[in-house]
Amino acid sequence: MKRNIILCTLAGVAMALTAQVKPGVEVLRDNNFDILRGKRVGLITNPSGVDNKLKSTVDILADAPGVEVVALYAPEHGVRGDFHAGDKVENAVDSATGIPVYSIYGKHRKPSPEMLKDIDVMVYDIQDNGCRSFTFISTMGLAMEACAELGKEFVVLDRPNPINGNKIEGNLTEPDCVSFVSQFAIPYLYGLTPGELAQYLNNEGMLKNGAKVDLKVVPMEGYERSMDFRATGMPWVLPSPHMPVPESAIYYPVSGILGELYCISIGVGYTEPFKLFASEWIDAQELTKRLNDRNIPGMMFRPIYIRPFYSTGQGKNYEGVEVYVTDVDKAPLSLTQFYVMEELADMYPDKKIFDIADTKRFSMFDKVCGSKQIRERFTKRYKTADIEDYWNKDNESFRAASQKYHLYK
Repeated sequence: MKRNIILCTLAGVAMALTAQVKPGVEVLRDNNFDILRGKRVGLITNPSGVDNKLKSTVDILADAPGVEVVALYAPEHGVRGDFHAGDKVENAVDSATGIPVYSIYGKHRKPSPEMLKDIDVMVYDIQDNGCRSFTFISTMGLAMEACAELGKEFVVLDRPNPINGNKIEGNLTEPDCVSFVSQFAIPYLYGLTPGELAQYLNNEGMLKNGAKVDLKVVPMEGYERSMDFRATGMPWVLPSPHMPVPESAIYYPVSGILGELYCISIGVGYTEPFKLFASEWIDAQELTKRLNDRNIPGMMFRPIYIRPFYSTGQGKNYEGVEVYVTDVDKAPLSLTQFYVMEELADMYPDKKIFDIADTKRFSMFDKVCGSKQIRERFTKRYKTADIEDYWNKDNESFRAASQKYHLYK
């Protein structure tokens, strides 16, 4: 037992020494928790909220002198990661600290006044994946709204955008597609850190009724916009079960929209989540050749043969393509799944994706896209060219509007 503890300690020290970037929680600690001292603190976090030695932000703040943590708030998957994707999170007491935990992924998605009555300041510390449909930024924005309404302070302990801080793709969310997977009018890939996004939401009138919260961001040290997560040297703690490695954030937008239809495997339920497209009726060699012949910038494909352990295709022999992103900056990450659907429609006219998918899933597909226009335009001819301009129409205007909130070069 002692040997294991020593090995774990040494591993934590090694990671801390190799990390080029300090997350916001370490910068806060370096400044002796000055902005939280003497205040009653609430904390929204999950297992990804750690320092470079893997100590949880829950425990860091609970141990901090002069800081009183009075409540924890559990997003999707829970504060300690003990709830599966989509499962309702329950109110509880944190077994490690004895601090009450309020669910904000159950009956409430936005903290209620009752939940906030005992705090002076809310702290947010979660590793995001840089994609609008990942629910943690919706949690952050709704919590900012709740704090604004009650005059509570809000602090974001910043973390990297794991894709990088420059990648922007996808139309802004339109009013009829606002949901917890597209809560705010931002692109599908928005190229900001959580702290930068919080400033954008707060100052661009994105919170309900144009409210503004008393917001402070604790920036990272050593971070540059061009970095993907690997370049930071920080330890990756999966923020949700199907994000096992930093590269998962890069592949999530490659297939995640199509994955909402549950009609072919995107690798969820196999060992390569979001990194493949497969089914029992797909010819792996032919689909691979077609996609490689398109010469999609920054992308390569290879045949793959799988038997999913769970989810779509469980226990069946599937084949298809595995995706390799060779240049993130050049790759049209989120349009890749539409290229795949286009080629499959040409190969198998009787198995067009929206003909074989359950129509009940169309609404979620639209919400993740942030617009009904994407599905409606695409299904007329199953040509990616019919949606490309619409999908990218807001990219440059958002880039210009968001640049003023950049905290890093």
